[in-house]
Amino acid sequence: MIDIVYDAIVVGSGMSGGWAAKELTEKGLKTLMIESGRDVQHPIDYPTTNMMPWEFEHRGKLPLVVANQYKSMRKHFLMDESTIHFIKKDAEQEYIQDKPFDWIRGNQVGGRSLLWGRHTQRWSDFDFEGPNRDGFAIDWPIRYNDIAPWYSHVEKFIGVSGNKDGLDILPDGEFLPPFDMTCIEKHFKESVEKNYNGRHVIIARSANISTPNQIHLDQGRAQCQRRDLCSRGCPFGGYFSSNSSTIPWAKKTGKLTLLTDSIVESVIYDKALGKATGVRVIDKHTKTIKEYSAKIIFVNASALATNLILLNSKSKRFPNGLGNDSGLMGKFIAFHSYRGIVSAEYDGLKESTTDGRRPTTSYMPRFRNVHKQETDFLRGYNVEIGSSRPAYPVGEENGEELKSNLLNTAPGNWSIYAKMMAETIPKEVSHISLDPVKKDKYGLPQLRVSIEFDDNDEKILKDFFTEFTEMFTKAGYTNIKQIDTERKPGNENHEMGGVRMGHDPQTSLLNSFNQLHHCKNVFVTDGACMTSTSSQNPSITYMALTARAVDHAVSELKKGNI
Repeated sequence: MIDIVYDAIVVGSGMSGGWAAKELTEKGLKTLMIESGRDVQHPIDYPTTNMMPWEFEHRGKLPLVVANQYKSMRKHFLMDESTIHFIKKDAEQEYIQDKPFDWIRGNQVGGRSLLWGRHTQRWSDFDFEGPNRDGFAIDWPIRYNDIAPWYSHVEKFIGVSGNKDGLDILPDGEFLPPFDMTCIEKHFKESVEKNYNGRHVIIARSANISTPNQIHLDQGRAQCQRRDLCSRGCPFGGYFSSNSSTIPWAKKTGKLTLLTDSIVESVIYDKALGKATGVRVIDKHTKTIKEYSAKIIFVNASALATNLILLNSKSKRFPNGLGNDSGLMGKFIAFHSYRGIVSAEYDGLKESTTDGRRPTTSYMPRFRNVHKQETDFLRGYNVEIGSSRPAYPVGEENGEELKSNLLNTAPGNWSIYAKMMAETIPKEVSHISLDPVKKDKYGLPQLRVSIEFDDNDEKILKDFFTEFTEMFTKAGYTNIKQIDTERKPGNENHEMGGVRMGHDPQTSLLNSFNQLHHCKNVFVTDGACMTSTSSQNPSITYMALTARAVDHAVSELKKGNI
């Protein structure tokens, strides 16, 4: 046992962990960041970032013997030869699926910030007030005005492209110039606004630098090159990741120590002091255990891993997990449903096609149950809208003529698709827990996961199919297809909850500044802290909550309150 003392410890190096490290070190705190995976340094550790399709041994596909090591990821859209080195094998940390659940995990410094979709839509008061209004969860302890300055703080640093659209359901932010919509997306926008009130099609806000400001150049990042290979790691830093942005920024302060290949087993609590004193860490290679001490601890290991660590942080004071007097830790887990896709074709706009690539899509903000409850389901969904005009060989499609015509192509009809991202309802029956007997290879209790879709999710999916089939029909599109992807929970990416924020320690684990109610020097600002999921992508909210929580933590530390 070796006791090493820091001002702050950050568990996890992903989206929120990177922000915690940046903010803490900028405020002068000597900070230890602990990552369970290997080190990945920007821009030198992106081995596939410049590879051409023919340079992959299997042209991007994974051999069955390899794919079987990643059964949770096999059906995920990110899973191929170009990204597999950024994904954790199932055997790296076994877990138990009481109900089918795909746990998608990064395996390196930066976590899933190297793999994310980069959509950065702010939440509005419709989202923060939703649970209180609909009664499907407890009330959020904050509102939009509490977090709005921190959204701005984050957006200016990471670089968010977008357009100021003036929508109350989707507040505007600090935007770089937007990427453009295709002509068919503009056509669809015109049709929607002509035929419907309260429905809008905009360009999605995305954490890709369309035009860099000085702060981005100071980070060593450059303009997005529109390669659309983001999940391989971007050597230009054209999109935000912890590796290209917050972690190097924290290192420049000289206050950051990075510890890799190290698994946090638990947070150590001292009953006499009434606070946490540090963390217990397992070295992945030697299995030796060390303890590291700090005044402030941020647990940002990703939603389910954060729940696992805190549930495993048992003591005489907290026999059911750190801060878990209410017994609610690990419960009320929710996620986003991506199951619905509607595709169509358009025999028009023949004078135009696409040129080059872009790193984002168009977007329709939520329009269901916004100002009032109008359907037989709770909450709603937003929609990503993409399009292309594929080219096809001209002439016969077999034999020698096919070979000679492969480069002699002509564009066909426009194709357009809508992909749903729906809010799911946090429920007590949707939970995770520690198995009392089974351990993983590092001696940690295996996580038991019991999460599934419910009737509300099925109703949302049906509504999405109905509404977008109607909208595409009114726009004059044909060959409309409704696709249920049948993706499992977890495969949807955005798991949230288990250590939720709230007003009351009897019904929540964290207060309005993301502190554990019963252990004030421990903060949780990753997906575990979320009271509800909204229908927007959550990462920008994690980052803003983190920056806000660090500001509060350091202020309280200086006052001697923690």
